[in-house]
Amino acid sequence: MKNKINFKYLFVVCLLVWVGMGCQKQLGDFGNINLDPGKPTTPVPSALLTNVTSGLGNWIFDGNFYRNTSVPAMYAQYFSQTQYTEESQYLPVNYDWTMYYAGRSTNTSDNYGIARANLMDLQTIINYNSDDATKEVAAKFGSNANQIAVARILKAYLFWMITDEYGDIPYTGTLQGDPNLPYTPQQDVYADLLKELKEASTQFDEGDMPQGDLLYSGNKAGWVKFANSLRLLISLRMSVVDPNTGKTEFNDALNAGVIEDNAENAELDYPGGSFPNPFYEYYNVIQRKDISPSEFFVNKLKSMGDARLKMFASTELGFPYGLSRDDATNWADSHPGWAFVMSSDYYNNDQSPMFLVTAAHIWLARAEAASYGWTSEDVATDYSKGIEASWKQWDVYTDASFNSYMAKPEVSLAGGSADQIKQKIILQRYIAFYPDGKQAWAIWRKTGLPELTPAPGTSTGIPQRYPYGSDEISLNPTNEKAAAAKYTKDGEDNSMFAKLWWAK
Repeated sequence: MKNKINFKYLFVVCLLVWVGMGCQKQLGDFGNINLDPGKPTTPVPSALLTNVTSGLGNWIFDGNFYRNTSVPAMYAQYFSQTQYTEESQYLPVNYDWTMYYAGRSTNTSDNYGIARANLMDLQTIINYNSDDATKEVAAKFGSNANQIAVARILKAYLFWMITDEYGDIPYTGTLQGDPNLPYTPQQDVYADLLKELKEASTQFDEGDMPQGDLLYSGNKAGWVKFANSLRLLISLRMSVVDPNTGKTEFNDALNAGVIEDNAENAELDYPGGSFPNPFYEYYNVIQRKDISPSEFFVNKLKSMGDARLKMFASTELGFPYGLSRDDATNWADSHPGWAFVMSSDYYNNDQSPMFLVTAAHIWLARAEAASYGWTSEDVATDYSKGIEASWKQWDVYTDASFNSYMAKPEVSLAGGSADQIKQKIILQRYIAFYPDGKQAWAIWRKTGLPELTPAPGTSTGIPQRYPYGSDEISLNPTNEKAAAAKYTKDGEDNSMFAKLWWAK
C-alpha cells in the first residue's frame, strides 16, 4: 500500500510531539520516561502516531547513522565497511536501547532532532484511549479501539526486532515507569507478541481509523493484513525450537489473511525535502560513504544473473568483507569503482520508498513453511510467486528475464533434494529482505544459511546477538546480571556469540 507522506502535515505534527508532550529526558531503562513538568502533557495521538510511522524506515537503515541500525546488515554480510571496520571484525559493541523506547540515543553528542519510532509514544496512545478520563477526547483522533489496535501492532513489530537483537529483554510491565524490571525470556516475549497481534487484528471496529497514519493511511484492511503477516513471520522463526506451536500459529495467521500483492506492502514513500529517504540522507546530506554492498552479496547475485543487483548496488564491484582499517582504506583507494548501497537512481532520489513487510517476504515464508509440511501449499508455486513479487517490487521484472532466471540451476527447485530446496528458499528469503539486515541476520542465525565465512583473522564466528549495553548494566544491574548469565560463551557472560532461544 503505497502512501506518500504529507510533508506539511508531518512537519506540523512533529512539532506537536515536542511542544505537546514536553521534553523527553534520556532513559536509563525500558519504561523510564520523564516529561518536563513545566509544559503541557496532553497527548496529541495523531502526532505521536505520525512520529512513530515516519521513523519506521530508520529501523532498517538510518541516514543519521545510529550505528546499530546497519550493523545487522554487516553481520549478515549485506554490507561491508570501507573505513571504520570494527563492527565487521566483531569487536564488542555497546548499544543501549534508549533510542528504541524514547527514540534518542543516550549519547549526549547525538543531536538528531525528533525522536524516531518511539515505543513510549505507542504506549501513550494506548493509555490515552483506554483511560475513562481521557478516552472521549482521544476519540477525536479516531475510534479508541482502532487507535489502540494500530498502536499494539506497531509495538509488537518493534519489540520483535528488539528481542531478536538481544534475546531476553525487559518486556512484561515495560513502559509503565519502572526502571528495574526483570527480563522476560524470549520465548515468553514471542508468545505475547503473537497474542498481541492476533487480538489487535480483531480489535478494529467500524469507527474512524487513526489520524496521523503514514503507513496505511487509515486503510483498515491493510493494518489487519500487516498484523497477520507479522504473526506469520514470527511463527516461522520458531521452526527449529518449537515447530508445533510455530505451525499452529503460522496457519492461523495465514487463514486470517496476509499480504499477497505488492499493492498491500507495508512501505513508506518519503516526501523528500526535510523528510528524505534514509539512504539519500546518508549519501547526499550527511555525505558518508563508509559502507558498501559486500563482495559476497554482490558476487552471489552476479553469479545468478539476478536482475535485482542493479537496484541493490550502484556498481557490480562489491567490497571485501571484514578487512582491517588500513586494508580497507588501501583497497578502497585502489578500487575507485566500488559500489554504494542501492542504485544511484535510488539513493539520489529523496523520495525512494523503504519496505518493511512485502508480498515477496510472505510468499517466500510460505514456501519455507510448505517445505516443512506445515501447509498443503505447493512449495514451487509459493517460491516462484515470492521471487516474482520481489522483482516487481524493485521494478526489474520482464517475462523473458524472469523465466530465464527461474530456469537457472542455482534457482530452479526442479529435481532438488529436500536440503537443496531449503537452501534455495532460504537464499531467496535472504535476498528479498535486502537491505533490511535485521531480518537477514535473523534468517542466518536460525538456519545457518546462506553459508557465510566469518571476517578474516577472527576466531569467534559471526555474532549471534547484541550484548546488553552499559546503561542497563549500571542502572538495572541485578536483573541484567541474571539475564546475561543465560548468554554465556567460552566463560563470558553477556556474550555476543551466545545463541538466542530460536537459533540453530
